[in-house]
Amino acid sequence: MKLYIITGACGSGKSTMKDALEASLDRSIFACVDSDEVGLNWWDYAGTDHESQYKDDTLAKAVEMAEGKDLVFVSCINPQDYIASHKIPECVESTDFIVLCPSDEEIIRRLKARPAERGFTSDEKIAPHVGFNQWFRKNKGKFPMFIDNTNMDVTETSKQIAGFVASRR
Repeated sequence: MKLYIITGACGSGKSTMKDALEASLDRSIFACVDSDEVGLNWWDYAGTDHESQYKDDTLAKAVEMAEGKDLVFVSCINPQDYIASHKIPECVESTDFIVLCPSDEEIIRRLKARPAERGFTSDEKIAPHVGFNQWFRKNKGKFPMFIDNTNMDVTETSKQIAGFVASRR
């Protein structure tokens, strides 16, 4: 199984891309799974002695849901953490990170537009996500695919990603 992780800060467009790719990629070859869909709740792990297990369990569940197909996995996984500290399922032959990284101003705009129950209710709550976005931008040359989707529409972005995953098969 080939694993393509679409990552980026909150507000970068990851879930939007998952929906667009699910509609455009060949479903007999690819499975698209958002970490929010695997049925695990972060709050069941937060503050426990196995808090770090959440990301491993989420990835394992997504791999299971892919049923042997190549997996396009949407998650806030930090590539550095993935390589250094995650348990990668044995069936994963390769991993490519696809980074969505709009401008910081766009991240702020998108997060402020979300409903209050999503938790982005102040600049203080948004600041760590902007910082994560800046980390991606500083390290953009380290990823096989980096997309500044500030001024790109969903169709244009998803076509670029679909072309990339098809080229890696």
